[in-house]
Amino acid sequence: MEKSKNIKLIVTLLLLVICRHGHTQEALLCQGHFWTEDEGNLKMKAFAKQWQDLETWEQRADIIRKGIISGMKFDQMPAIEGNFNPIITNVRTLDGYQVENIAIESFPGFYITGNLYRPLDSNGKHAAILSPHGHLKNKRLREDVQSRCAVLARMGAVVFAYDMVGYGESRQVTHRMPVALLLQTWNSTRVLEYLLSRPDVDPSRIGMTGGSGGGTQTFMLAALDKRITVSVPAVQVSAHFFGGCVCESGMPVHRSKKHQTNNVEIAALCAPRPQLLISDGADWTRNTPRIEYPYLQKVYALYNAEHRVENVHLPAEKHDYGYSKRSAAYIFLAYHLKLNMKKVRFDGSIKEDFVTILPPDELKVFTGDNPIPQNALQGDEAVMKYLKLN
Repeated sequence: MEKSKNIKLIVTLLLLVICRHGHTQEALLCQGHFWTEDEGNLKMKAFAKQWQDLETWEQRADIIRKGIISGMKFDQMPAIEGNFNPIITNVRTLDGYQVENIAIESFPGFYITGNLYRPLDSNGKHAAILSPHGHLKNKRLREDVQSRCAVLARMGAVVFAYDMVGYGESRQVTHRMPVALLLQTWNSTRVLEYLLSRPDVDPSRIGMTGGSGGGTQTFMLAALDKRITVSVPAVQVSAHFFGGCVCESGMPVHRSKKHQTNNVEIAALCAPRPQLLISDGADWTRNTPRIEYPYLQKVYALYNAEHRVENVHLPAEKHDYGYSKRSAAYIFLAYHLKLNMKKVRFDGSIKEDFVTILPPDELKVFTGDNPIPQNALQGDEAVMKYLKLN
């Protein structure tokens, strides 16, 4: 009888430890409208008091960066060099650019699906741009994504538009899986490395831009990887909003037992590399000119790089990556990546009328004639088992 009581006591204590650990992990998450606008404003002032000069900012930046890596378990991903095993299909030559359907391996059995837009000029090395997307309808197959990639390609960039995990053709896992943030950041790293491996890409001219959840992917990778030389996160950087999806804030990347940060400071880790914040009046970026952008200016000033950070604010517009927002991104990316705006007949505004909007089915990599490879991991459980995350 005494032995039975002891066993029950041990089990109860173990359950308490597990529950407390789970609660602690959950308590570290900062999700959605985690703070009010007023609280976000005060938090930015409090953050600013934690550094005084370049040395103390870089100490804080190191804490934030390590917090991201540890919080999303990025350092637990398997070491993979090369081995992209690209699958390229349906290459089309259009007006001033080419489009091809592409899939590369993120890790053995897990595929990143997308489209590669390339300039017709095959001479020399070109800038390259990563183009993640957000949660808006039709995702990477949207007309605005096609237009953005085509314009940038015609100006002279190799552009890779790729699916969020669980969306589009990326159906090996669900989008709501617990490590979606990790997988998307890892996928972006693999897209970057694939682009850098290409003989037609200039490694000193690498840009990244996306809207909404694609903006999160943009500032997150730019914070972790200095090979991103120009960053344009659209309609997402906010002092009080931490992202409303598990793929943005479902892992403890904003807080640990030793620190607290937010997406403004994560975006600030891009300094002193060129960065453009695009904001509007109808979402959580409505305060950008007054709250978020001034903080970034102070950080960039530490590097004497105030001229490399900009904000285009459109107070009468909504949460999207519409033409006016794309135009701002085109000009910023063209300037810093040395693209040729004359290729898109720049005469006060950038023209998109040459772009051929392709039907979604024509942009898909995997079809009945070209199925996903047999080694593909299928399901959240299969992927988690392969990754062996602690």
